[in-house]
Amino acid sequence: MAGGTERALRRRIRTVQSTKKITRAFELIAASQIVRARSRIAANRPFRDGMASIVLEAAEGDPGAEKLIGTPEDPKHVAVVVVVGDRGLSGPYNSSVLRATEALAAEHSRRDAEVQLVTVGRKAVAYFRFRGRDVTESFTGMSDRPSFADARRVAAELWHRFDADELDLVQLVSTRFHSAGRQVVECHQLLPLPDPTGAAEATGESRPASEQSDAAGRGGYTEFEPDVETLLAHLMPRALETEIFAALLEASASEHASRQRAMAAATENADELVLTLTRTMNRARQDAITTEIMEIVGGAEALRPAKGA
Repeated sequence: MAGGTERALRRRIRTVQSTKKITRAFELIAASQIVRARSRIAANRPFRDGMASIVLEAAEGDPGAEKLIGTPEDPKHVAVVVVVGDRGLSGPYNSSVLRATEALAAEHSRRDAEVQLVTVGRKAVAYFRFRGRDVTESFTGMSDRPSFADARRVAAELWHRFDADELDLVQLVSTRFHSAGRQVVECHQLLPLPDPTGAAEATGESRPASEQSDAAGRGGYTEFEPDVETLLAHLMPRALETEIFAALLEASASEHASRQRAMAAATENADELVLTLTRTMNRARQDAITTEIMEIVGGAEALRPAKGA
């Protein structure tokens, strides 16, 4: 009995050690991917900020662009874009984003708005399919190392519906990468363009004097060639692609960081489990040895009277 227990413990220790090698490899791979993802975010940020600035300036200079700026008061058709990963083993990364998406969709449903789900990542498709929710459009295979072509595919679908007046509001739920130890789930508006003046007034913040002067002087000192309507028709889809691409980059870096932490914790747990199993095996071996010694001594004591007779 003791020998069988010892063999079972040895087998389990080898299994845990093999699992530890896998988790350690995942941890190292994720750590190497974080550096690349952060460099891509930093390289894309100036282009994203510049595109957002010029599109907002052009939209503010067009009197007929009310549809493109601001937040609708009572949207009836809302698209919620959720960005998660294609794989698991990343701790709470996927679940936190999906819970935030459900909360946002429930909030719109309480206002009798039609909510359309656009998912990026296999985990979101499986999550909503299990709960019986319809997914309008799904995109997969772009969470690990997203490209601008991936963002263009998502943006083309959203802009087509928004331009055809099929959508009143488009919101994005994804994870913002702040550092390797901090990632935050955020929900921000994609379409129409959020009005910085209205957002500042809603939050009680005052805009800097430089921004106020720029906003006041745009109408009189900014000239557009070609006209603003033609310019916006070309710039708005590009700006949407840029925003989605930035969100994909942030989500990819956040997924790698979350996976690194999860795999590091799994490796530490494997070490602790191996230590516990080793102690249990040594205790079982010691019990087996003690039992054998007691049997030998008991047999010798049983033979001693017969030898004396």
